[in-house]
Amino acid sequence: MPAPGLPPPAARGVRWALLGVMLAMLLSMLDNMVVGTAMPTIVGDLGDLGDLGGLEHISWVVTAYTLATAVSTPVWGKFGDLYGRKNVYLLSVAVFVAGSALSGAAQSMVQLIAFRAVQGLGAGGIGGLAFALIGSLVPPRERGRYQGMTASVMAAGTIGGPLLGGFITGHAGWRWAFYINLPLGVIALVWCWFLLRLPAARVKARVDWTGISLMTAVICALVLATTWAGSTYPWASWQVLALFAAALAGVAAFVAVERRAAEPLLPPRIFTGHRNFPLMSVLILVSGVALFGCALYLPLFQQTVQGASASGSGLLLLPLMAPVVVVSQIGGRVMSVTGRYKVFPVVGTAFLTAGLFLLSTMDASTSRVVTGCYMALVGAGMGCLMQMVTTIAQNSVEMRDLGAASSAMTLFRTMGGSVGVAVFGSLFNQALHGRVPADGAGGASPAGLPQPARDAYLHAFVTGTHQIFLLGAVVSAVSLAAALLVKEVPLRGGPQPAPAAAEPGTEAAGTEPEPGKVSP
Repeated sequence: MPAPGLPPPAARGVRWALLGVMLAMLLSMLDNMVVGTAMPTIVGDLGDLGDLGGLEHISWVVTAYTLATAVSTPVWGKFGDLYGRKNVYLLSVAVFVAGSALSGAAQSMVQLIAFRAVQGLGAGGIGGLAFALIGSLVPPRERGRYQGMTASVMAAGTIGGPLLGGFITGHAGWRWAFYINLPLGVIALVWCWFLLRLPAARVKARVDWTGISLMTAVICALVLATTWAGSTYPWASWQVLALFAAALAGVAAFVAVERRAAEPLLPPRIFTGHRNFPLMSVLILVSGVALFGCALYLPLFQQTVQGASASGSGLLLLPLMAPVVVVSQIGGRVMSVTGRYKVFPVVGTAFLTAGLFLLSTMDASTSRVVTGCYMALVGAGMGCLMQMVTTIAQNSVEMRDLGAASSAMTLFRTMGGSVGVAVFGSLFNQALHGRVPADGAGGASPAGLPQPARDAYLHAFVTGTHQIFLLGAVVSAVSLAAALLVKEVPLRGGPQPAPAAAEPGTEAAGTEPEPGKVSP
């Protein structure tokens, strides 16, 4: 009998196993934030060494990573369903570590962009399969108890990334922004190899290469269109419209192929089996838009308009991310005890809409305390949504589709963030270019500008952020309708079997059981 107040031994074993999964997940989340802080130093060092040198190509260092992550996420998830999630997850971590080592050794911008793509391939598996592994180890009814772990990882990645990036770049050089992943990645690999125990799940089926190719083409077209629109090309240019048309045609072809595939990449049954899954897809898209938009533009507003220090940019997000952790933990506990969850998407989208609308009302006279209160409301909304949405989505599909469903959620969150940031950036740039006078247009800060130019700059900044958060509030309000349509069905649950004895690094043969059910 375990001591009173302590979880049973099986639950403690699950927590130890998940620590390794969370460490790898933290690495992939930290990476973009750390590298973003180090980018000015990287460009100064490598900008003149490659054929693509120069600031005009700096976005490709991030785009290559994001594009590879989005393209590979559903592929890793499906391979996990077919060939065993543990082994596929370990492979994705190894690919990420290899890409980190190559990126740290890059000698030109061309090499760095290519190696960042390798990193992104690994990150796609880490992000998608981490939630599938949680779903394999913990039944939905009990999964709320572990939401605090994943929420803490996401908060640590968002807040700690810029701080860690600045410290590493200043004291050890930008290459260690990548090399730091090597020892931590090896620890995660060894940890998961020994402590993560899952029965093997091998399915004899042809890989859906046609579906993979079409999905890759659709994601590439969407990411490139939203990245280039409003910056490299106008939104109405033939280049951008052609990419959107290609993405639309690719989606139609992908749906047709998936309906006929023996083992589809994204099985249509996960979208048609229960209405909760497509509804959760909408909510995860919106949460991605809100998270990435707030993480990018709130520190920028606080630094430029409110005079906050850039050196503490990560701490500026604390009022946003702390409620995510707290509310996610509380919501998970309530869900585990009561088995009810519909109230959380409804309340979450309501909080998110209200918070984003309040952020859209900020101006040059808004204090940091008031901004922090608005951010806390947005954070509470995201805390109700981020992990809860994944749990509801996983509960609405069969166990054989758990990897594909989890990866789809990660993909939609990533795409929501990418598209949202691209649209927000276009609105922001239009506000700046349309209102900033010529003598202040090039400045990154109003400091040192004459008073008229400074006022014009701040007015343009406030206008841009107003448009960004107002659009976010409108999108979130639309998603509230999706939350109201969620159908509350019983969560799978029950006692979780203790991990089977096995040699370290091996998986017992057989089919992965449904959480809460013991295989015969």
